[in-house]
Amino acid sequence: MLNSKEFVRELQLRHESAWMNPNVGSAETALAALPLTRTDVDDAEARLERFAPFIKKVFPETAADRGLIESPLTEIENMRAWLNENEGAQLAGKLFLKRDSDLPVAGSVKARGGCYAVLKHTEDLALANRLVETRDDYSVFATRAFRNFFSQYELHVGSTGNLGLSIGIMGAALGYRVTVHMSADARQWKKDLLRAKGVTVLEYGADYSYAVQKGRERAAEDPRSYFIDDENSVDLFLGYAVAARRLKAQLAEQNIAVDEEHPLLVYIPCGVGGAPGGICFGLKQEFGDAAHVYFAEPVEAPCMLLGLASGLQNAICVQDIGLTGRT
Repeated sequence: MLNSKEFVRELQLRHESAWMNPNVGSAETALAALPLTRTDVDDAEARLERFAPFIKKVFPETAADRGLIESPLTEIENMRAWLNENEGAQLAGKLFLKRDSDLPVAGSVKARGGCYAVLKHTEDLALANRLVETRDDYSVFATRAFRNFFSQYELHVGSTGNLGLSIGIMGAALGYRVTVHMSADARQWKKDLLRAKGVTVLEYGADYSYAVQKGRERAAEDPRSYFIDDENSVDLFLGYAVAARRLKAQLAEQNIAVDEEHPLLVYIPCGVGGAPGGICFGLKQEFGDAAHVYFAEPVEAPCMLLGLASGLQNAICVQDIGLTGRT
């Protein structure tokens, strides 16, 4: 096994690499040491249920799921056969694709955390101003009066595209003024879509971290502005964590057992780690040690991998070892 310095050198050379965390302990021990608990995920799940009537009304494509923002779970047997034949994968179990690219509202996993973070802030404002009580029908958030109220407030977010889409689309639907601070690698069609929804898009000729910094600075200038922080937001994290419960129900519908003898191996694309981190947290809550989670990152932007493998966590970035950070 390579030591940490040798492994970082492999990353520096842009070699495709696999790293197994040598510090993995039991799910029970790890979860007990964290400040967030099952109660926090219960709270997030309940909030999404409360907002379901609003979401169903404003985004009719969610009607089949009663206003929940959810994606299908599809078995991909042909892919399993191809991997076994061409890559020597020796996959004995079933292979599924969790199709978050088909999530309504924003079309990516960011619709989970991003939309939830907006809804959490929205409910906080509404409760503080006595506009609703939690037992009310939340379809009232789609009315002109509520949109006029939220137009007094502004949301800011830094994004390469997908998180900005989820914050921008949901925020605009509620009446907020939304500004998305986009890095140089954001796709043009995402900028065009946001602008078509009435969202302000500010473009920077720098990377994601710089866009986040500018968004944080702009939001700090106005007490009625709220910055949704992809790097530090508990609300984003909990929105993603709810996904594990939805997956558990979908697996049960297909009579898929998950236990010590039938482990669940989950592979998740990773950027800065918010979405996969939240989903991993939820999976460990639901399945314990039977869930094995792997993050996949581009060779130019192994942000999570570099922090963990080096032991430096947030004190190192991919640019420090000569990588571009491009995705």
